Amino acid sequence: MPDPEDPTGGATPEEPRQETDAERRRRRAQFLRELNEAKALRDRVQPRRARAARMRQAMRMRTFRW
Repeated sequence: MPDPEDPTGGATPEEPRQETDAERRRRRAQFLRELNEAKALRDRVQPRRARAARMRQAMRMRTFRW
C-alpha cells in the first residue's frame, strides 16, 4: 500500500511515474462526478440541512463584492 505522505505516489526511483494530462483530467472528472453524486445523495437524505446550506450559499452570493 503506498504511503500517503509519499509525493511520488509509491513509484520507485527506477520507474518514474509520468502521468499524462489526459489521465489527470480523466481522474479529476471522475472525482468531480462522484463528488456531485455524493452531494446530491446528501441533499436527498437530509433535506433540511440541504436547504440551510442553499440559504447560506445564497447569502454568500448576495454579499460577495467584486
